[in-house]
Amino acid sequence: MSPQIKCHNLTFGYRDTPILSKVSFEIEHGEFLAFIGPNGSGKTTMLNLLMGFLTPQKGRLSFSQNTSIGYVPQSPHFDKAFPVSALNIVEMGLTQYYRPFIGIQKRGRKKAHEALERVGMEKYAERPFGTLSGGQAQKVLIARALVSEPNVLILDEPTANVDTESEQSIISLIEKLKGTQTILMVTHDFHTITQYVDRVLLFQKKVISLKPEELCNHYAIGVYHPPRKDRS
Repeated sequence: MSPQIKCHNLTFGYRDTPILSKVSFEIEHGEFLAFIGPNGSGKTTMLNLLMGFLTPQKGRLSFSQNTSIGYVPQSPHFDKAFPVSALNIVEMGLTQYYRPFIGIQKRGRKKAHEALERVGMEKYAERPFGTLSGGQAQKVLIARALVSEPNVLILDEPTANVDTESEQSIISLIEKLKGTQTILMVTHDFHTITQYVDRVLLFQKKVISLKPEELCNHYAIGVYHPPRKDRS
């Protein structure tokens, strides 16, 4: 089977600031990958390229047939006073079930409830989204990403700004998804990287593919030197 995602000699920058230069990698169907590296190294830029929000300036990105992407942002930028429920948030991922002047069809609403149940948030379906804790809100956003049944799930630091209990719950949820779809996750959580992912893409001027056991403990404290095997 051919790779699900191919990146070949991709270059991208903002005005006079180069971010990614001649980046190449492949991602197989069903892999669980972590994107790591210092701030400004191009991790989020690569997510935006993968989702089509940005276009490579040179090189190319290609996807296997019928690839669909679900996205979970780092933290919701949301007016807490806006009157919308957790269920309504999940339904936003079901545009194919929306009808003008009618709203979400009954079949779509059932899928939204099932997605909430899948992440353990069904009992909060009618709860105002703005009243949820950080961890609860993140699970609802994961449900929104899953409800359209994507085969690629992209998560941008899903455990940032949540308490320890919520962090463990979210990681457990993501672990259960492993193998059912391709998962790409930006994270600084060294424990998660070493315990659960299949492979790591280290962003630092260039992009280097590593196995979890090849990571240096310095990365856990944010010191991203070149990996030992890459030194001359």
